[in-house]
Amino acid sequence: MHRTLAALSLALFSVFASHAQQTGERTAIDTLTRELPSLMQQAAIPGLSIALVDRDHPIWVHSFGTVDPATGQPVTDHTLFSAASLSKPVFTYAVLQLVDQGKLDLDTPLTHYWPERVVSPADDSRLDKITARIVLSHRTGFPNWRPDGEPLRILLPPGERFSYSGEGFVYLQHTIEHIEGKPLNEIMRQLVFLPLGMNDSTYISQPGPNVTSGYSLGGQPRGPIGSKDGNAAASLLINAHDYALFLQAILKGRSLKPSTLRQMETPQIAVDPACTNCTTRASGKLSTDLFWGLGWGIEQTPTGKYLWHWGDNPSYKAFTIIDLTRRRALVFFANSQSGLSIAPAVVRDAIGGDHPAFSWIHYDAYDSPSLRFTLDIAHDGAKALATHSAELQNHTIPEEAIESAGFLLLYEQKKTDDAIAVFQRKVELYPSSPDANANLGEAYAVAGKKELALACYEKTLALMPTRDRARSIIERLCSEIAKEKAAH
Repeated sequence: MHRTLAALSLALFSVFASHAQQTGERTAIDTLTRELPSLMQQAAIPGLSIALVDRDHPIWVHSFGTVDPATGQPVTDHTLFSAASLSKPVFTYAVLQLVDQGKLDLDTPLTHYWPERVVSPADDSRLDKITARIVLSHRTGFPNWRPDGEPLRILLPPGERFSYSGEGFVYLQHTIEHIEGKPLNEIMRQLVFLPLGMNDSTYISQPGPNVTSGYSLGGQPRGPIGSKDGNAAASLLINAHDYALFLQAILKGRSLKPSTLRQMETPQIAVDPACTNCTTRASGKLSTDLFWGLGWGIEQTPTGKYLWHWGDNPSYKAFTIIDLTRRRALVFFANSQSGLSIAPAVVRDAIGGDHPAFSWIHYDAYDSPSLRFTLDIAHDGAKALATHSAELQNHTIPEEAIESAGFLLLYEQKKTDDAIAVFQRKVELYPSSPDANANLGEAYAVAGKKELALACYEKTLALMPTRDRARSIIERLCSEIAKEKAAH
């Protein structure tokens, strides 16, 4: 009798818990449907693709806004967005399947599988210490991306500390391609896309009407970063529907051994709260609630344990999070430079909980003074300086935001006089800033006002004598000015 009552109680609890969870999901969906259009308008986001995922319930997918504001072409559930770094967890899923198949060991140096010496100098023995585990937890010591035209170098002893690196994922990609004898996209189709029904997804450049452009804060369109061979760290083209299928596979542990899934969800390294790219600067401190697992960021907070990742390519932004306690997940893709400004609000409405990740990656919120200033500058030019005069004077709008707004005017909108006015105001506010004087000098140089530019760069060098770039610009400007005077 007692066992029967206990079983009945458990069954009723399960029904009520399921009903409560579904009710919570319905509330989240209603809230997102109601609030997202307003958030997008405030953040100047033309289009967005979003999905809510539950381990055992149907996936909710919704599309908002436009692919092209000029034509009004709507975003659909099949519109492809640049996933940016949300490419990395999907690639990780394939890598871990190869681990389960015995083709790769997480702790064997990758040079064992692919002897190619990819770093300079080629005899750097530290390359032989880099393993798949070290790559997936961002401890290679590589930069995020090497400067154009420069060789790849190891900047930190591998395994020593976290420093986010796309280069590491590309190195692992080449190793996997060597092991499998196939290019990246074919491997991903075989291990991930086809088994999960991710029919729209690709790591290969695919221009066409289903691929949305991304948009700058000034509204200028830009296509995805192209990759004819695929880039495991950054080139995935996808929509929320397909990414939701992947998230549901993670929640169900599909195609991975339980022990492998646990390793993916287990912290490998605590991050430094002061930096994401930590090869040249680090506080030496370690976070107590932010970690990196295998391919995923991990939050361990009083409200639960979460896997998460953010995506940031020029004019495309994305965010995903998995609530491991409640077995729910969220992903969204935005075709705007300001797409991550709404991420905290979206996660609050969809998932709830505490999320220290947002302070760590540190993007301006959609309603922050900095973003409002930049958007007003993009719309009104230097006239917006008067609108935000008090916020500029009390430094509520930081120096970096003024710089970004000025360069938007200078290079994207070609409003040179407005850019000069913004940088003049910046110099007034920060007269001892080498950057402020260099910014104004650059704007004068673009305007052809070389003597004014020269004076600014001379002030920059006086404030920071080690600034070699200012010294070289001064030499070039002096030479050009002398030639122009001689010609007259």
